[in-house]
Amino acid sequence: MRLHAQYNFGSFHIHINWLVAGCVLITVAAFARLGIWQLDRAAEKVEAQQALIIESMNSAGPVEDIPVGHLHRANPELQNLHISLLGTFINERAILLLADFFEGQIGYGVVTPFRLTSNGQLVLVGRGWTTGILPPNTEPNLRPVSGTVELTAQIFVPPLDARIIPSQIDAGVWPLRLRSLEIDVISEILGEPLFPFEVRLTVDQPGALVRHWPAVNADINQNLFYAFQWFIFSLLVIFVALLSSSNLWPLLRGPARR
Repeated sequence: MRLHAQYNFGSFHIHINWLVAGCVLITVAAFARLGIWQLDRAAEKVEAQQALIIESMNSAGPVEDIPVGHLHRANPELQNLHISLLGTFINERAILLLADFFEGQIGYGVVTPFRLTSNGQLVLVGRGWTTGILPPNTEPNLRPVSGTVELTAQIFVPPLDARIIPSQIDAGVWPLRLRSLEIDVISEILGEPLFPFEVRLTVDQPGALVRHWPAVNADINQNLFYAFQWFIFSLLVIFVALLSSSNLWPLLRGPARR
């Protein structure tokens, strides 16, 4: 069996050593398989998170029942946790998150403080998205909700490396306009402590606007990054093998200048 072969395709010439080519194919397949494995891991995380969401939807407990010691960002059980709230919206203290997009349209994310009936604590409730394309000097219709209501929502835990964009806030003008939801700043403006996380309304809840966030926030960024990395390695191996066994590089450079 010949281990070498020469192929010509017009001006493109390639010399193949079948033993080396076999090693290249094995390497490429191994890198690609690692990339696919990372994508599978990401899909498993999403499926597991979805199953947890469905389970927690059916057993959403009062937000007051969460032990204070569990309310920290390093607690993975809080992300997407379904909770129930009973109380009233403080409609006159609504908050608009600027430059929030939905389906290519610019608008506002709407967050409204909600006072719990049981202990009087304020919770920031993310109600969704509303359009920002309005006539000049027209306030957005935030669809205030009156009276005592019972809500089901999910706790949103921002990533540890989430970027907070400081805002120039006029605390005398409501609704407040912020570039990022700064809970500590809002607490100071309101003059009382807040539940340490935003909670986001589930579907068909009183006061819900356009829900422009995913129901599941699985931490899959690292898996996607590694998958991308392995696929890039596969392509690099193929490219380097072509460069070393053909006249591809001279063709890419073009005719030599004198």
